[in-house]
Amino acid sequence: MDYEFREGKLFVSRSPEERDPLLKRLRRIEGQVRGLIQMLEADRYCLDEIQQANAVTAAMREVALLILTSHLDAGVDFAVKSGKTEDVIKEVTTVLRAALKL
Repeated sequence: MDYEFREGKLFVSRSPEERDPLLKRLRRIEGQVRGLIQMLEADRYCLDEIQQANAVTAAMREVALLILTSHLDAGVDFAVKSGKTEDVIKEVTTVLRAALKL
């Protein structure tokens, strides 16, 4: 994983090996959303629709957690190598705060 710290923000560049699993998960979620749309259009049982919606939500939380994990890894690595711990802690806290709103 490559990263760059500029303008007070940590930008992570993922390799194909790091990016592909995230994209695969998102495509699976896309299919789940299409399934939920079909369920709603067909007036399926409410509990089935809710369970599908919950599955989508849980899957998106997992994607967010994976993104956050790579961001934290890059932030810790940058802080150790650069010594700019205060800047990194501030930036990572901003990202973590956004993630916790999920």
